[in-house]
Amino acid sequence: MKNMFDESFLWGSASAAYQVEGGYKQDGKGKSIWDVWSHLEGKTYNGTNGDIAADHYNRFIEDVELMEKQGLKAYRFSIAWTRLLPEGKGKVNEKGVQFYNNLIDELIKRDIEPIVTLYHWDLPQSLQEEYEGWESKKVVDDFVQYAKLCFKSFGDKVKYWIVMNEPNIFTALGYQMALHPPGKIDEKLYLKTYHHTALAHGKSVLAFKEMGLKGYIGSSIAFSPAYPASSRDEDIKALDNYYQIGPWWFTDIYYKGEYPKKGLEYYRLKESLPEIEEEDMIILKKAAEKVDYIGINYYQTAMIAHNPLDGVGFQGMNTDGKKGGQKENGIPGLYKNVKNESLEYTDWDWAIDPDGLRYGLVELKERYSLPILISENGLGAFDKLSQSGEIEDDYRMEFLGKHIIACNKAIEQGVKIIGYCTWSFTDLLSWLNGYRKRYGFVYIDFEDKALSRIPKKSYYWYKRIIETNGDYLLKGEL
Repeated sequence: MKNMFDESFLWGSASAAYQVEGGYKQDGKGKSIWDVWSHLEGKTYNGTNGDIAADHYNRFIEDVELMEKQGLKAYRFSIAWTRLLPEGKGKVNEKGVQFYNNLIDELIKRDIEPIVTLYHWDLPQSLQEEYEGWESKKVVDDFVQYAKLCFKSFGDKVKYWIVMNEPNIFTALGYQMALHPPGKIDEKLYLKTYHHTALAHGKSVLAFKEMGLKGYIGSSIAFSPAYPASSRDEDIKALDNYYQIGPWWFTDIYYKGEYPKKGLEYYRLKESLPEIEEEDMIILKKAAEKVDYIGINYYQTAMIAHNPLDGVGFQGMNTDGKKGGQKENGIPGLYKNVKNESLEYTDWDWAIDPDGLRYGLVELKERYSLPILISENGLGAFDKLSQSGEIEDDYRMEFLGKHIIACNKAIEQGVKIIGYCTWSFTDLLSWLNGYRKRYGFVYIDFEDKALSRIPKKSYYWYKRIIETNGDYLLKGEL
């Protein structure tokens, strides 16, 4: 297979502040909604929280040393809004600014490109209490002020910026399914909050460009391309419905500056659409013209089938890791997501579909004609530490390897891919799944106060791929 990865390709890995940093009260950090939510009874798996997490806040030098030894070309991490602005606005916490400057400097010293995410779900609790957070348009301007602080503080050293991480996930889980904070079920609020994330993204992109910074900016959407369950007209129509209020609803507003017409009509008929001002759309259109790349987090595809008006709705998510427990979910009258019998599934019932990544990347290229950064791709599994102190995670190597090959094929088909970031570098807190769902190249013993770091087999495998710019994998040496 011909190697399509150029020498500038960013072989990376990723994390998020709340999931790795810990130090949740340290050095003047304020409370985020997750600092509160994770302490409410029954909201997370066995009451797990990010108070300590992987203690990356205190051990970032050790972690960056491991990245350097692996040969990582890029590290994607998020900034905790409440470390810089404990109340979400107002007085700046200089110790928080210093921490991220130290982390960025350490990465650059070791020739690792920092990729900075501004928002990875940890809204300041003070803003939630003041005006209900993302439900109020006030959050947009407060967010932009926070973004400008980040651009001013780190913009001379950081070239790659991601404004929003998976806004489609945190708004859906927070306002449609009540699984994430603030734990509501209200379709109109879901659409309203998503619109506000798009505005925050758009205004931040425009601010970045107006400041004249030398860098690249976009946002990362959780992207699940899909197939029809059959060639029947009703399943083909269901697939179109899925895209109109799913993938294209999420990405069009960020990368075209408009919502899909069919999706708009559907929500208008349901009287679910929030107020959308003409000025909003002008801002979003301008931002879409200036954005530099699309960020996508890819984990799985969907298989879409017809769902009658009296069909299934949301029936929950597999959060216990017991394979086969996932029920069908859907929207009555539009579509339902059914099992794809041709694919294998993870313990959490996520479809394993490497070629779906290639297929999805081509879809995005044809729709938006923008470069793409794969900001997350990974496998959550029950990794086990052997008696000899090793972690044989061949299943992760197989998963990532096939997805990297899919990237190579997508480049052959004309997709411009900037880089590929695995999720994640170290093991971390997996939101609703606690610490047992492991994604990292580096095992962390969360049962031991020492939080020992142990490189897994996949750590050395990815090191070889980076050293050879993909040849090790593509030329069949795996």
